[in-house]
Amino acid sequence: QVQLQESGGGSVQAGGSLRLSCAASGYTIGKYCMGWFRQAPGKEREAVAGIYTGGATTYYADSVKGRFTISQDNAQNTVHLLMHSLKPEDTAMYYCAAALRYTSSYGCANFWAQQGAYDYWGHGTQVTVSS
Repeated sequence: QVQLQESGGGSVQAGGSLRLSCAASGYTIGKYCMGWFRQAPGKEREAVAGIYTGGATTYYADSVKGRFTISQDNAQNTVHLLMHSLKPEDTAMYYCAAALRYTSSYGCANFWAQQGAYDYWGHGTQVTVSS
């Protein structure tokens, strides 16, 4: 049974940093596409970052490029999202997702930002950034 468990959310002031973690169980994260999404109150869920764990190729939304870094820890079967220079507009519930149908970098590169591409989702972790 595949499960994803996010952690690391919290409240920080603008300019601060947080590191989110997504611990996967029921499968090994290697050679799949995984992503982080977020949803702010009253807004649609949006893609933040993705990673093809087979080659550690990463993808980012324009709004977070240069501030967020997605990475993998194969030993811990975990994907991280390191967030720097946080802004109030980063406030949202952050979700981890896994797309087990994509076992190549091509698939992940083309579909990482699409919610429908993902088979499994975590329950989310809240990030609140105050000004």
